[in-house]
Amino acid sequence: MATFNVVRFRIKLGREDEFLNAHREGKANWPGLARGHIIKTGDRTYCLIGEWGDLAALKGARDQMIATLNSFRDTLEDLGGGLGVTDAVSGDVVVDLRA
Repeated sequence: MATFNVVRFRIKLGREDEFLNAHREGKANWPGLARGHIIKTGDRTYCLIGEWGDLAALKGARDQMIATLNSFRDTLEDLGGGLGVTDAVSGDVVVDLRA
């Protein structure tokens, strides 16, 4: 089964277009990424959801993902609680809800 990563962001006031543009037009086309989406979860809050073939593919793209993050890091607010500007989790699929 696949591996997914989810990264939560809160964007500084007036900087949402910069954040979204940093991911458009293939700028976040990381090697091994099967599918990726950014969803708006609230006022200036977003989650990036990436689907990968396996954990090795996700780990292999880590440097490129960090480079992308660095290109828009100044658009992000600290999430608080010691998280910094991102709240990231990842893991292997354990149940496919459509199967």
